[in-house]
Amino acid sequence: MFKYILKRLTLFIPTLIMISLLAFVISINAPGDPVERLSKSANKEGTASEQSGSTKKIKEEIRARLGLDLPVFYISLSTWSDCDTLYKIADKAQQENLLKLSRQYGNWSAVSNYYHTLLGLLAAYDSLNVDQIYLQHSSFVLNEIKEGDSIRMDTSFAEKFSKNEITDAKNNTSFAILSLLETYNEKAIVSKLDTLENDYKKAPYLAHLNPEFIEVKKAFEHLKTTATPWKTYLPKLIFYGNNQYHRWLFGNAPWFGEAQAGQLKGVLRGDFGISYIDNQPVSDKIWEKFKVSFVFIFLSILFAYIISIPIGIYAAYKKGSKFDRISSIVLFVMYSMPSFFIGTLLLYTFANPDVLVWFPESGFQDPSLYKEDWGIFEKMAHHWPYMVLPLIAYTYGSFAFLSRIMRVGMIDVMGQDFIRTARAKGLNEKTVVLKHAFRNSLLPIITVFANIFPVAIGGSVIIEVIFSLPGMGFETFSAILNYDYPMIVAIFTISGFLTVIGYLVADILYAVVDIRISYH
Repeated sequence: MFKYILKRLTLFIPTLIMISLLAFVISINAPGDPVERLSKSANKEGTASEQSGSTKKIKEEIRARLGLDLPVFYISLSTWSDCDTLYKIADKAQQENLLKLSRQYGNWSAVSNYYHTLLGLLAAYDSLNVDQIYLQHSSFVLNEIKEGDSIRMDTSFAEKFSKNEITDAKNNTSFAILSLLETYNEKAIVSKLDTLENDYKKAPYLAHLNPEFIEVKKAFEHLKTTATPWKTYLPKLIFYGNNQYHRWLFGNAPWFGEAQAGQLKGVLRGDFGISYIDNQPVSDKIWEKFKVSFVFIFLSILFAYIISIPIGIYAAYKKGSKFDRISSIVLFVMYSMPSFFIGTLLLYTFANPDVLVWFPESGFQDPSLYKEDWGIFEKMAHHWPYMVLPLIAYTYGSFAFLSRIMRVGMIDVMGQDFIRTARAKGLNEKTVVLKHAFRNSLLPIITVFANIFPVAIGGSVIIEVIFSLPGMGFETFSAILNYDYPMIVAIFTISGFLTVIGYLVADILYAVVDIRISYH
């Protein structure tokens, strides 16, 4: 048995690697930019100018903290036209556009030159001062104003261009350059460059930007004339040491000792990153929610097995009897009623001031009374009233399912030769049923039990919402609504890991309950 367990654990390694790879692929291909989301939440305080000046620095810090300034994987299959350090470009949209340009023209050096001339032109806008330009393109005019018998000279501006006109021209042309940084279609680029050229001609106060704009046009013409598209057909394999997957899996913290500030521990050490919603560690949030869901799921499964297995055994033993028929009808009626209906019915009946107020209507504890320093029995006594109604809603639907499985398994075993032999040997009926038949009919029940592990991490969305339980089901639902991908990926990864463990436990239990099963 030990050799078999060791062999299965060895075979689980590639399975877990594939689960981690799939989770990682989901995380990096999720819609939206995590840097943008986290930078917005990190830059809520301060004046507008302070926020504008610190946004770029904050984004760079977040990229470094999340490891997004590293290549994606250990190996990258690219072409000779691609750049092997493209991952260093901070803006995700610009990074994708540069890749498309390099695949389109096949000359990375020309693409890089064109990109940097655009950045140079965009940087030139930082030196533009609307007030200064307005003064330069305005002139003083002396006006004679008659006041009674005297004449007063008044000085006023003769505006060539208004401030709003200058500001609009500056904003429109800068936005056009930003769009060029994300445009790879040749016709669209030519059209935008022509539009920019016309805008500069109409706005003489932007004349000092012409040298940078001419450099952009020259760089683009050079890109077209030196195109080498044949390079896109030559594959190239690039190897990276430190990369995003390595950091996601192992982190950048030492394996022994506590991690320092800003260091990650990696998935293998329980670090799934930070939540996009509140910047809290995902592992901490999962653990707090998991404890609540696990208590309910564990108790509901325990009660379901304790109740349904005896019903299934007795129904199989009394096959076709009145008890078998009535229990089947009652259990299937219960199974057909959805959990949200039963949960709502329980609340309206037993937590309603107009009917009965036997139990609290929501939550898992009373924050005004609950104390963390209570003992285990005091905590259980406090939580128990909050758990009764949710446990009923969790458990009732499992009765029919488990009892039917137990009944079918028992009926199949009761008709086998070894049961007839046991009866022929003179064993009493209780021994035959409970010792011989029951043990050999547990295999289907064990198969169902193996699926409990991944369910434990998911919780029940409907029941937890109805009873306002702070569990994993409600947290998963909230993560999906808010696009909190680190939380979603963490739940996916842990569920996959628990599924693998569940199958291993099931295989071991098969050998325990059935001596005919032997692993070598």
